Amino acid sequence: MEYTGSQYIGEFVDGRMEGDAEYILPTETKYVGEMKDGMFHGQGTLYFPNGSRFDAVWEKGLVVKGTYTFSDGLQYNTENWHYCDSYDRRFYTEICYGLKPAGISQLTNMDPPRKIPPGCYDCGDGFYNPNTRIVKDYKYRFLRNADDDEHEWIVRTCRKGLDETTGPEPQSFFQTSVPWQGFLTSPASPLELAILSSGSSKIHVHPLSSTARGVAAHLLL
Repeated sequence: MEYTGSQYIGEFVDGRMEGDAEYILPTETKYVGEMKDGMFHGQGTLYFPNGSRFDAVWEKGLVVKGTYTFSDGLQYNTENWHYCDSYDRRFYTEICYGLKPAGISQLTNMDPPRKIPPGCYDCGDGFYNPNTRIVKDYKYRFLRNADDDEHEWIVRTCRKGLDETTGPEPQSFFQTSVPWQGFLTSPASPLELAILSSGSSKIHVHPLSSTARGVAAHLLL
């Protein structure tokens, strides 16, 4: 174990790990349960750093049957898994605590969501960089290298951190002409009013300006 970085807390029989024990991996994933001949054997649970767990029956290191429980308490069902599908798109926290008021969106099961590094993906147990194909945990420690199947799944289904500016290009702004100044409670600036149609009675007001929003009713006749 000194070569693998793992830690074992338990008994040995004939120099092999055996009996009730704890086995801690370098990634801080911890197995607590029965062992025999140096392998997981019997009842045992894997505890993951993100708070999830896998309760299982093991035989010579292989899983016979088990149940995976996410850190928020949601249990994975291998046969009838319909979480966040077209029938019911609610997150587990929304199922437990209800939906937010109309107009307020919840992007992930965690609210507010994690901030994802630019160009990376949140794959559930860490951030994935598609360029290096490395998954690091949320403390930016190495977890694993993704194979082709995991890479394809992450890129296809997981939430990505923005690596470029999105949305429409900003428009040019111009100072409004003198006749319109009578409608303003304070002087207009080039960033508050955009004259998009010249020579008419209509003027389009920049939607992000509080001053512009205040005079919109007077100007859009």
